Amino acid sequence: MFVDKVQITIAAGNGGNGLVSFHREKYVAAGGPDGGDGGDGGDVIFVVDKKLTTLVDFRYKKVYKAQNGEDGKPRKCSGKKGEDLIIYVPEGTIIRDAKSGKIMADLTGDNNTFVAAKGGKGGWGNTHFATPTRQVPKFAKSGTKGEVRDIILELKLIADVGLVGFPNVGKSTLLNAVTD
Repeated sequence: MFVDKVQITIAAGNGGNGLVSFHREKYVAAGGPDGGDGGDGGDVIFVVDKKLTTLVDFRYKKVYKAQNGEDGKPRKCSGKKGEDLIIYVPEGTIIRDAKSGKIMADLTGDNNTFVAAKGGKGGWGNTHFATPTRQVPKFAKSGTKGEVRDIILELKLIADVGLVGFPNVGKSTLLNAVTD
């Protein structure tokens, strides 16, 4: 059995901050709060791709980060959600937490996708904090941080054919001739 193993760092996107903004319009002196909410951060998702056979792509790029959510906008407009980062892995990949060593997911068979890191939630704009007694809130809620994890990807492959023989009988020569 052949085992391919690599350690990478994944980071989900941070949530966008809520906005402190007030309605401004001609002939409306005190329009009230109209700050929008921040967008949620993007998730990190592993998806099985049957065309891939090794984890060689992960040897060179070690950090993967999803997009952050946008900050809130005026006129009660929410910020855009961060785009999810989709990472393609070969079938038979096992995802482990690097610190604890526990198996997070086994991407074989029907289990073809796994959300490894959740994005942060977007913050609230100042419209959420308006009350009859506090009509002009000058604060908003910040977005939360996305999850950051060190993970180990393991790919287990079982060989279809095994070559057994004495030394110097031509096993390597046969293998070279067959693979060309």
